[in-house]
Amino acid sequence: MMKPIIAPSILSADFGYLARDIEMINRSEAEWVHIDIMDGVFVPNISFGFPVLKYVAKLTNKPLDVHLMIVNPEKFIPEVKALGAHTMNVHYEACPHLHRVIQQIREAGMQPAVTINPATPVALLQDIIQDVYMVLIMSVNPGFGGQKFIEHSVEKVRELKSLIERTGSKALIEVDGGVNLETGARLVEAGADALVAGNAVFGAPDPEQMIRKLHEI
Repeated sequence: MMKPIIAPSILSADFGYLARDIEMINRSEAEWVHIDIMDGVFVPNISFGFPVLKYVAKLTNKPLDVHLMIVNPEKFIPEVKALGAHTMNVHYEACPHLHRVIQQIREAGMQPAVTINPATPVALLQDIIQDVYMVLIMSVNPGFGGQKFIEHSVEKVRELKSLIERTGSKALIEVDGGVNLETGARLVEAGADALVAGNAVFGAPDPEQMIRKLHEI
């Protein structure tokens, strides 16, 4: 079994010391930096806008995994591309014309990914699974950090892995929400390729060591 990709979420970083926390990620074994953009409409919270993200992009040497929890995410493809993002992740629930949006992201030179909320069935991805680079399963309801892990998420990872294998898709499976050493181990065993970790990393006494431990599960 390959080591999971670890993507620390800067939503849980200390914004009074953001440069320090990003430098920690740069030194660590983490492969990606996960960025959550919230609009207060699709989710009941607002995170940060593109001026802050431009600052983050300048500071990090890791690929940016950008997760848009917003309505009409396609409007911001040029801005996300300008950050140098590796992955642009949009919600299934926010995109009535998802196939078109996925094409636009790929045409812009980024890897397209789609996220599903806890109540969204994996089966709804049947007709898009071969067009995406990655699927992100939300293992909490989106909008806030520090929530309790939804246990059914492990079974959803298994269902998604089965769909990927059945269709011949090459899509990666990422999970975000309540990820720690215990839940992360079960998610990787079920088929997850990438883990987004916020509080588990930035709330640890030694964040770099926690990233290393997550890498080894």
